[in-house]
Amino acid sequence: MRLASLLYALLTLFIMACVAGFLLIYAPGTPLPDALNPIKPLNVTDPLSPLTRTKMAQALASGATCRAALGTGAEFEPLPDLTTPSQCGIADRVTLRSVGGARMTPVETRCQTALRLAMWHRHGVIPAARTHFDQEVTAIQHASSYSCRQIRTPQGSSGRLSSHATAEAIDISGVTLGDGRRLRLLSGWNDAGTQAAFFRDLRNSACTWFRVTLGPDYNSLHADHFHLQHSGWGLCR
Repeated sequence: MRLASLLYALLTLFIMACVAGFLLIYAPGTPLPDALNPIKPLNVTDPLSPLTRTKMAQALASGATCRAALGTGAEFEPLPDLTTPSQCGIADRVTLRSVGGARMTPVETRCQTALRLAMWHRHGVIPAARTHFDQEVTAIQHASSYSCRQIRTPQGSSGRLSSHATAEAIDISGVTLGDGRRLRLLSGWNDAGTQAAFFRDLRNSACTWFRVTLGPDYNSLHADHFHLQHSGWGLCR
């Protein structure tokens, strides 16, 4: 009898916990923050949480989920997919105009590349600019995303298509601060002052949000820009 009563009590507690958890997640007006709610999709402006990675993966899974997430932290226009007779093209194509209020020269890219850029800006670029300069970032300079070409190396063309050929990457060359200062990677990477630390923070945080991040430490071809890539296997240089 005592064992049966104990099992009944445990089952009752389990059911109550399940009901409470269901209400906490699904009930209107739940006090659970969106960032911690597993049924809420990724919002670029939400604080980071243990669920951010899962939400990010879900957002990157399709063009529709990507555009929905991108709309929470960027200004963009959806476009039809770009197909070409070659292996070049852009799936889930968008024209990106700004991320988090930081303007950009309009650039055609893949939504997934744009979403990673928006997350990097929100959770990497903004904190670094505030830490090192007590400034906001009002613009991001880039050297394009889509380019139907082969991979370049210091020895010449590699013979393989670049990730730019499918807009899987974007090249970032600098930022503009709220006071009007334009910081360029080419001159700032080896700066004797604050810029060097700032740009290294940008590189390090980009490695969190992109699968491949290449900068001046990689080779001379990247002396003036960060190559930020949606696809890849975790290279961070």
